[in-house]
Amino acid sequence: MELLGTGLALLGAALAVALSGTGSSIGVGLAGQAAAGVVSEEPDKFMKCLILQLLPATQGIYGFIVGFLTLIKLNAFNGFIIESTGAFISVSGGLGIFFACLPMAIGGLFSAIHQGKVAVAGIGLVAKRPEESTKGVLMTAMVETYALLALLISILALFIPNWA
Repeated sequence: MELLGTGLALLGAALAVALSGTGSSIGVGLAGQAAAGVVSEEPDKFMKCLILQLLPATQGIYGFIVGFLTLIKLNAFNGFIIESTGAFISVSGGLGIFFACLPMAIGGLFSAIHQGKVAVAGIGLVAKRPEESTKGVLMTAMVETYALLALLISILALFIPNWA
């Protein structure tokens, strides 16, 4: 029972990393397929397409940040948190950290997938009107707002003083 709290906290970190990374890989993959089609016909549009393809990758980075900060909070690089009683993190502390990681896990998954879909549309815009590529980047970046909000909430929630 003494490892349950630590296990829950680690599960939260794993979900933040895994779900955000999954969303990013789906979003980048969708955009990459569209970009490959455009670049196969017009190789000079490679850089504009690449920028749009890279945008959904940020959620994976944000998930990694939340996972890393969780490991720091748990003192994982120095033997995990050991309370004065000699026990690992409490179950309630582990649950708190688990729930703190969920905004990034869920927000990262869905925002990356939808950002990839918007990037595909932006790549279609580049294919027809390359001079309008900035508009495609801006529309794709708008989805990023929700990933950033999820990151911010997860980071703030991780460092509520009474958890752990």
